[in-house]
Amino acid sequence: MSVTTGELDAVVRREHSNPHAVLGPHEADGGVVVRAYRPGAASVAVKLEDGGQPLEEIHPGGVFEGLIEGAALPLRYELEVNYGPGGTFTVEDPYAYAPTLGELDLHLIGEGRHEELYDRLGSHVRTHERTRGTAFAVWAPAARAVSVVGDFNSWDGRLHAMRSLGQNGIWELFLPGVEAGACYKYELLTAGGELALKADPYAQETEMPPKTASVVFEPHHQWSGADAEWLARRREDNALGDPVSIYEVHLGSWRLNTLDGNRSLTYTELADELAEYVKDMGFTHVELLPVMAHPFSGSWGYQVTGYFAPTPHYGSPDDLRHFIDRMHEHGIGVILDWVPAHFPRDEFALARFDGTALYEHADPRRGAHPDWGTLVFNYSRHEVRNFLISNALFWVREYHVDGIRVDAVASMLYLDYSRREGEWVPNQFGGREDLDAVAFLKELNEVLYGREPGIISAAEESTSWPGVSRPTYLGGLGFGFKWNMGWMHDTLEYFQQDPIYRRFHHHELTFSLLYAFSENFILPLSHDEVVHGKGSLYEKMAGDRWQKLANLRTLYAYMWAHPGKKLLFMGCELAQEREWSHERSLDWHLLERPEHAGIQALVRDLNRLYREEPALYELDSDPAGFWWLEPNDADRNVLAFARASRGGARVLAFVANLSPLPREGYRLGLPRAGRWREALNTDSTFYGGSDLGNLGGVEAEPIPWNGQPVSAEITLPPLAGVWLVPDAD
Repeated sequence: MSVTTGELDAVVRREHSNPHAVLGPHEADGGVVVRAYRPGAASVAVKLEDGGQPLEEIHPGGVFEGLIEGAALPLRYELEVNYGPGGTFTVEDPYAYAPTLGELDLHLIGEGRHEELYDRLGSHVRTHERTRGTAFAVWAPAARAVSVVGDFNSWDGRLHAMRSLGQNGIWELFLPGVEAGACYKYELLTAGGELALKADPYAQETEMPPKTASVVFEPHHQWSGADAEWLARRREDNALGDPVSIYEVHLGSWRLNTLDGNRSLTYTELADELAEYVKDMGFTHVELLPVMAHPFSGSWGYQVTGYFAPTPHYGSPDDLRHFIDRMHEHGIGVILDWVPAHFPRDEFALARFDGTALYEHADPRRGAHPDWGTLVFNYSRHEVRNFLISNALFWVREYHVDGIRVDAVASMLYLDYSRREGEWVPNQFGGREDLDAVAFLKELNEVLYGREPGIISAAEESTSWPGVSRPTYLGGLGFGFKWNMGWMHDTLEYFQQDPIYRRFHHHELTFSLLYAFSENFILPLSHDEVVHGKGSLYEKMAGDRWQKLANLRTLYAYMWAHPGKKLLFMGCELAQEREWSHERSLDWHLLERPEHAGIQALVRDLNRLYREEPALYELDSDPAGFWWLEPNDADRNVLAFARASRGGARVLAFVANLSPLPREGYRLGLPRAGRWREALNTDSTFYGGSDLGNLGGVEAEPIPWNGQPVSAEITLPPLAGVWLVPDAD
């Protein structure tokens, strides 16, 4: 097989879209012709099992060729490359191998339906045609040429040009001998003739920032039997009817290693310490602020540059697997914060990846986020949707995570989000809804729940968009849960009011029950409420120090009794006095004070009682599980309601006195006769209160009250919440 001068020129200029058609072994009259491109080499020879064959330089740019007489394909050989004073090296020829992606892979990629894209694109150590090495593949449809560069080729883009696999824009190359741990990037020749050096969008490991190279990774973690049992149970579970209490964590600042320069704990250190703590506190899940690779720690992980790689700040990818494995061993689920709404402009990452707006919209009215200075994914491209959906599946399948919390959904749903008149483009019907994003979110949830039953998909969505957590076949977005941002805002607004004014804000607490069952809600007291000058939850509470702590205890008791799953950011269980900063540890020393240790004990007991009491979780999304006992006593700052389990087998009454004055002899309607036991009282001295209560319980009298068949006179401690359950229970 002969080649033209034009083809050789294209190889040397690195503009040939299929260098394998020129380089490597090819059938020829009388044997096999081998060509190699080795710029700067003094000589190149082919090494065979039974001898060698020198190659002749046929292009001054460094292309060598020789005929191996009598040989046939497939031909096993190595190249002996002599660089004169630079030394002689023996390498295997990457252009001697067939593509590592099959026709089915390319077909599914072209349609945007390859759910295991993470196992085909990127870098993967494997044995290919009986040779161990690394397969590289990347999507860059507008690139004129792409090379793999790394520490295995001195970052020389001339040596390992990739081949285009057709109109789908995939470039591929198998590099024999490249092993896990090798650093690499892609060098792209853009349509404009510029060279761009890019990290691999599908890399599963990255260098430690500020370095930006991708790293070839090969997993070695062996999942435990406890993890296998956990996953089997998860497939049969339905979180809607289960207790879900989530501890939201920023791994880098939860606790620091004071014996080693106040550094963050590693994944392996956290695996033991955090798992033990979360189990002791009674939470069912941890939710991790984004652990995907990000260069700027001040973004807390919300500006992702490596969607398939965990941040190396805390250890290796297998260390993160170990962390999740250990969580499962302790009976703790793991939810990841996931960011498909936007990505940063860092030149080494996704932005204008092949010289064009590839992952983002070209029009800044759709492709640029005005609030965060980031870029917005182009959800109309099926390849971009495939990238994101395969990424969500990747974390569930490869890291065994139990769900995702999708960040900033509202910014995805509306074309005019944070944009003024003239700064956005209406959809095809003239509306403000981003129909491409809607279609993406529906597809995401259909695939996630269809392929991985039992997982959690939760939306941080702050508007009144209907049906966020309703199935797509009913017109919803298909999420399992929606964060109840309205409940959070109204509740915190109320608790910031001085009690003397609370009667004018009473129905900020009752309003949430008008819509509590329209979605499957999670009640969030998240990191967003304790940063950027907002102060800690403790600081938000009205009154002096005693009142702040009492208000905080009552807030937690009200939250755990209210319909909806629970989420609490780390440190809030300590009554952290300072607002959170990612640059320092939580203030664990506060636990030396009884009042702070009491708040922690309260959260622990709330979780324990919550998990033990089906009335508090079985009918979270069903109005049959809730009714008011006293919604309107604004003048005395009292509210009360009842919760019931499926079929009404178990009931619980919650009453809160949100005034600093005790209420003695307060008559409260109850749904059942008999004695009601005081299951929890936030004014207990165990929690830092004054120990005013009902001596363990109250007796219901046959006096109807507020629509209930019986009632009881109870003592309401100041700024306190009380849980009552029938004594027979």
